[in-house]
Amino acid sequence: MEHIVHNEVGPSTATGLSSHSNDTDDDRMIALVLSEEYEKLDGAVSRRLANLASVPHVPRINTFIPSLSDATLDHQRLLQRLNAYGLYEVKVSGDGNCQFRAISDQLYRSSEYHKHVRKEIVKQLKEFHAFYEGYVPMKYKRYYKKMAKSGEWGDHVTLQAAADKFQAKICLLTSFRDTCFVEIVPQNQAPQRELWLSFWSEVHYNSIYELQDLPTQHKPRKKHWLF
Repeated sequence: MEHIVHNEVGPSTATGLSSHSNDTDDDRMIALVLSEEYEKLDGAVSRRLANLASVPHVPRINTFIPSLSDATLDHQRLLQRLNAYGLYEVKVSGDGNCQFRAISDQLYRSSEYHKHVRKEIVKQLKEFHAFYEGYVPMKYKRYYKKMAKSGEWGDHVTLQAAADKFQAKICLLTSFRDTCFVEIVPQNQAPQRELWLSFWSEVHYNSIYELQDLPTQHKPRKKHWLF
């Protein structure tokens, strides 16, 4: 947790604090508007996959990248699972931000708010470091600073932080041979929503829906640059 130290504040510092407060207020306002505009999922995907046994989630950083042949086989397996359950992937850009883009699509029905999603997850990592630092085999400050950079791949630690930050159960339909379905649940709180992602071979995330629930893609609202 951050500790606030009270010092004498000159005019320039006061202006900086006021600007930071305004940015925070803008973020909160936009997130509230988006949440009200796009209602949470109605549980249709959850009902369709209700008989799948989930695997406990263990947060970890990215350590393995599959070969091209393994990734191709994994992709075919994932497509078969999506087809079997009547699900559709909303594909997001593979620019290193795919985890954050897929979560953005589930929260706001647009992948374009990925910068805001990443910023909120990094805030969670910094503020509640005791929840996550034990899973990170490097200096923790270096880790969350790295995760703050656009294009840095999200991992299973950021997934846990996202579940905690957004009070969401994150459900992964995976391409793995022995692990079809993984659930990430918030720590110390009940989930208020479900986010459904496909997870291909440790390299890419997409957002998934039932075909009849596929949302219309919206252009970003004005002020998205604040994220």
